Amino acid sequence: MNDQILQSADDPRYRATVLIKRLLTEQGVVHWKKYTVAFLLMAISAGCTALSTHLIGEVINQTYVDKNVPGILFLSWITVGLFFVKGIATYGHTVMLSYIGNRIIANNQRAVFSKLLHEGLKFFSERHSSEFIARLSTGAAAATQVINLLVMSVGRDLLTLIGLVIVMVVKEPVMSFFAFVVAPPAFIILRKLVRRIYAIARTQFHGGTRILETLQETLTGIRIVKAFTLEETMRERFDRNVAAVEYEANKMARIGSRASPLMETLGGCAIALAVAYTGYRVIDTGADPGQFISFLAAFLLAYEPAKRLARLNIELNSALVGVRVLFEVIDSPPTEPSDLNMPPLKVEKARLTLDDVYFHYRADENILRGMSFVAEPGQLTALVGPSGGGKSTVFSLIMRFYDTERGKVTIDGHDISGVSRHSLRQSIAYVGQDVFLFRGTVRENIAFGKPGASEDEIVAAAKAAYAHDFIMTFPRGYDTPVGEHGLQLSGGQRQRVAIARALIKNAPIILLDEATAALDSESELQVREAMEHLCQGKTTLAIAHRLHTISHADRIYVIEDGRAVESGRHDELLDKDGRYAAFYRLQLKQQEARPPVAAPALS
Repeated sequence: MNDQILQSADDPRYRATVLIKRLLTEQGVVHWKKYTVAFLLMAISAGCTALSTHLIGEVINQTYVDKNVPGILFLSWITVGLFFVKGIATYGHTVMLSYIGNRIIANNQRAVFSKLLHEGLKFFSERHSSEFIARLSTGAAAATQVINLLVMSVGRDLLTLIGLVIVMVVKEPVMSFFAFVVAPPAFIILRKLVRRIYAIARTQFHGGTRILETLQETLTGIRIVKAFTLEETMRERFDRNVAAVEYEANKMARIGSRASPLMETLGGCAIALAVAYTGYRVIDTGADPGQFISFLAAFLLAYEPAKRLARLNIELNSALVGVRVLFEVIDSPPTEPSDLNMPPLKVEKARLTLDDVYFHYRADENILRGMSFVAEPGQLTALVGPSGGGKSTVFSLIMRFYDTERGKVTIDGHDISGVSRHSLRQSIAYVGQDVFLFRGTVRENIAFGKPGASEDEIVAAAKAAYAHDFIMTFPRGYDTPVGEHGLQLSGGQRQRVAIARALIKNAPIILLDEATAALDSESELQVREAMEHLCQGKTTLAIAHRLHTISHADRIYVIEDGRAVESGRHDELLDKDGRYAAFYRLQLKQQEARPPVAAPALS
C-alpha cells in the first residue's frame, strides 16, 4: 500500500481539488447549520477588527485636532464594547468549529475501523498494523484540518481582510492601490513551493509510520528484546527512524518558511511607502492625522490574514496528504465484503466435509492439493503431519478467512461459500495455540464468547474450563485485569480462559489448533480435561503434533503435501505401519533420548 500512497497524487480521485470538493460535500455539508453560525460569528469578529482601526483614527482626531474630552470618553466605551463583542464572537466560532471538527474526526475514525473489519486476513498479512494506526490518527485529523483551514481562511482571514481593505480604501484610496502591488509576487513564490511541500509531507507520513512500527514491535516483543539483549539494536533502529523524520521536518521548516524573508521585505517596503506618503499628506496638505493612523493600522492588521491566505495552498497540500491516506483505506474495495444478504447457515448434525480442495497463498506455491476428508458429527477428528502440510490452512478455509480456489467445504451438505460468514463463524468455536486475550478483565474476556452473557453463564463456563478455582485465588476474582495480550496470566491460565470463552459460545463445531502444545505437563493435563468438557457432543477437529494428545480420536488424518494421505484410528494406523506409525516411532525415540529429570531429594 505504500507504493499506492506514493502514486496517489497522480490518481484523479486524489487530486487536491477533487479531495477538497469531496470533503466539503461529504463531510462539510452535513454540518452546514453550525458552519453558518460559525461564519456569522467570524463576520462579527472581522467587522469589529475593521471598526477598531477606524476608531483609532477618530481617537487621534478627537485628541490632537479637536481636543474633545467627552468625545474621547465616548469612543473609549465604544472600543470596550467592540472588543467585548469580538471576544464573544471569537469564543463562539472557535468552540463551534472544535465541535464540528471533533465530530468529523470521530466519524472518520469509525469509518476506517469499520472498513478494516471488512478486510480479510490476506489484506492484513501484507501490511504492518502500525500503518493503520497512522492512517486512523493522521488521516482522520487531516480531514478536519483541511475543512477548518478553508472555513477559517474564508470566514476569518478573508472577511477580516475585506473589512480592513474597505477601511484602507476609504481612508487612502491611492496608497491602497500601491499596497496591493505586494500580493502578486508573493503568490507566485508560494505557488512554486507547493509541490515540494507535498512531497516532504508524504515522506514525513511514511517516517512517522516507521516510528510507530518500531515502537509497537518493541513493546509487543519486549520479552524477545530482553531475552536476546536487543535493546541497543532496537534503539538504533528507532533513532534512525526518528532522525529521518526530524530531517524531513527540518526541511519542511526551511522550505515552508523560505518565502518569509521576501514577503516581510515586500511588506516592509509597502509600509515604508505608506508612512512616507501619508506623512507627506499630513504635513504638506493638511490631511487629518487620524486618517493616516487608521490607514496604517488597517494595513498592519491586514498583513497577517493576507499572509495566511497566501500560504493557504501550502497548508492545504500538506494536510491533504493525510486526507489521501485516509480515503485510500475507505475507497479500497473490501476484501471481505458484507454478505449478510446471503442465507444463514443452518447446522443440524454438524457434519464437516472437505471435497477435493485446492488453495495457495502465492501463485507458485500450492498449499492444498486436492484435500478431502470428513469430520463426523459428535466425533473428534484429528489432523496430524509435518509442519507446512496445510493443517492450519484447513482451519482458515473452514472459518472462511480465505476462500477455496477449487473444491468446496460443506457443513451438513451446505457449501459454506453460499452462506453468510457471520452465521458460519457463529457456529464455530476456535481455540488456538497462541491464545489472544483482549485488554480487560477475566470476566470480559470470557464473555466475548457470548456478548451479553449472564454472571451465572460466565462462572459456569469458567468451572467447566477448570478456570474458576485459579480465578478465585486472585484478589479481584473475575474482575482481575489480564493485561495486554493476557500477559498477567500464565500460559495455562490464558488457555483455560480461552476454553471458557469457547465453552460459553456453545457452538456445534470446535476447532482446536495445537491448544496444548506450548504448555507444561501439569497445565496440559488441566487444559485437556477442560477441552473434554468443551468437545462433548460437538463435531471437533483438532490439529496436533504431539500424537499422544489425540490417540483417543475417533478418526485421525495424516496430512502431507496438501493431501490426506492416511486415515483411521490410532491402533489401525499403527498396524498399517505407514506415515503415522513413522511419526509415532520418531516421537517415542525423541522422548526416550531426553535425559530424565532428577527427582527432588527428600529431607
